[in-house]
Amino acid sequence: MRASDPTGLHRVLDDRVVLPQAAQRLNTRQELWPDEVRVRVERLNLDAASFRQLERAHSVLGKGVDGETDGDGVRRAVLEIVAERGKMQNPETGSGGMLVGTVEEVGPESTLGLEVGDRVATLVSLTLTPLVIEDGLARWDGRSEQVPCDGYAILFGRSIAARIPDDLPADLSLAVMDVCGAPALTKRVVAGYDAPVVTVIGGAGKSGSLSLAAARDAGARRTVGVVPTDAEAELLRESGLADVVVVADARDPIALRDAVTSAAAGTAEVTVVCVDVPGCEGGAILATSARGTVIFFSMATSFSAAALGAEGLAADVTMLVGNGYVPGHADYAMQLLRDQPGVRSLFERRLEAHS
Repeated sequence: MRASDPTGLHRVLDDRVVLPQAAQRLNTRQELWPDEVRVRVERLNLDAASFRQLERAHSVLGKGVDGETDGDGVRRAVLEIVAERGKMQNPETGSGGMLVGTVEEVGPESTLGLEVGDRVATLVSLTLTPLVIEDGLARWDGRSEQVPCDGYAILFGRSIAARIPDDLPADLSLAVMDVCGAPALTKRVVAGYDAPVVTVIGGAGKSGSLSLAAARDAGARRTVGVVPTDAEAELLRESGLADVVVVADARDPIALRDAVTSAAAGTAEVTVVCVDVPGCEGGAILATSARGTVIFFSMATSFSAAALGAEGLAADVTMLVGNGYVPGHADYAMQLLRDQPGVRSLFERRLEAHS
């Protein structure tokens, strides 16, 4: 048996040495290595980019065509991915999600501070988490990002998990923890400027609404929320999270730039990209001031397009990849949810829409 490694390297079944996230297959055996934890899975939360791709691929009108979703097709696709790879990692998007469950066994050398019976949300991606689904996802209709599930998952020595708060519904906690890295990094970046203008692209979404709240908390003098439709604009206005709400197609760089500069009387010092569609890099760069910062929180981002686009536009901007982890990120996101009624309202409306 391979010696345990805190990164989970001992679970990789590939011929070459790669970390679990880059692996094609993971070992999903139930028996634990000494520093591991096994969690009985209650619910998966598929990341938005992955779920949207699965929806498109399993439209009843045909692959790649917008229309009613073939839920059975989506469910079969998820089951096939997990069975083949030993983890949930969409081969098209490379992304996964996270999960909620109950700790059922803790290895004697685990340093995660968890105990048997703890109800937790994992704060590491399903793309590197060994996962076995045992119920065939029989309770899931394939039409929502949140997936009722019975099975088990393995956490490594360097994994991260947070106990589910007692005062919040599990589905709400899961939705918040899925994107908790976004507000923490937004706060850190915004605090480095003197009362900046902050634009959040996808401001009515989960990570977007939290990022708007974090920007205001960190001292932004003006927040601009960009949304794709009038319906989302109305939701965001009702939440009170953005000082200005604009409707624009983030894939159209000129339209996005013009919408933001008109609303903010100029470009923004900080732009946060929280949308799950490709092609938003150029507009985000154009809408950002010289020596400003663009934070990409979307798995649909092409980082080569961002880098080459900034070079081609002679844009002196710092571009950051939101990696989903900042110390204290889960507690901070939960604090924003409790303190900002607008954030909670947006989250609850989205959950109701998919229930």
